Amino acid sequence: MKIAVAGTGYVGLSNAILLAQNNEVYAVDIIPEKVEMINQRKSPIVDKEIEEYLSEKKLDLTATLDAEKAYKDAEFVVVAAPTNYDSKKNFFDTSAVENVIELIMKYNDHAIIVIKSTIPVGYTKGIREKYHTDRIIFSPEFLRESKALYDNLYPSRIIVSCDEHTREAAHTFAALLQEGALKENIDTLDAKGEVLLTILSSLAQDESRSISENSTWGIRRRFEKGVRTNSIG
Repeated sequence: MKIAVAGTGYVGLSNAILLAQNNEVYAVDIIPEKVEMINQRKSPIVDKEIEEYLSEKKLDLTATLDAEKAYKDAEFVVVAAPTNYDSKKNFFDTSAVENVIELIMKYNDHAIIVIKSTIPVGYTKGIREKYHTDRIIFSPEFLRESKALYDNLYPSRIIVSCDEHTREAAHTFAALLQEGALKENIDTLDAKGEVLLTILSSLAQDESRSISENSTWGIRRRFEKGVRTNSIG
């Protein structure tokens, strides 16, 4: 199955590697240096498991600057673009997510779009209405910086939002995540309806606040590696 991932930060790259164990995966970024490093099987971010899997595992993974090539004909596109959270203003900048969604819809008329970015309450419902589509779903992440792939290999739970139209796709995507994980008997929930979606979005916000408190350390380490941090994921 062809899958595209938009963004090669902790969320995007860890999911791309997880899925590339059993699928054809294209990882999209806007920074040439990061794309080159990934294709040379070198990690652009500090993460022990990501570094090991890139250098040692057989992965069907291609990093690219070409969004059209990546998104065209993909069955799923995972959106891991940044939504920088301002805790003082309680505000998420979702412009990068929307830019990616617009490109996906331009190049692919059938792919299920899975938002992995941290988003505000009610965002998925609103973005579906904005773009007049029901093929956008949400799957919150519960990852730690520098342990992102480990947390995907041994997830505490897998949650994918859906409605009746996207229930089958949500189950398929959850199964793809389970297939790449090392942990067995993973708690998995598909969420139906805006009430549950709101709860899940709130969960993701809590995770984002926790991660943001440690972001300075992560940014400093990435600069020590000589890699810029203004990627799309």
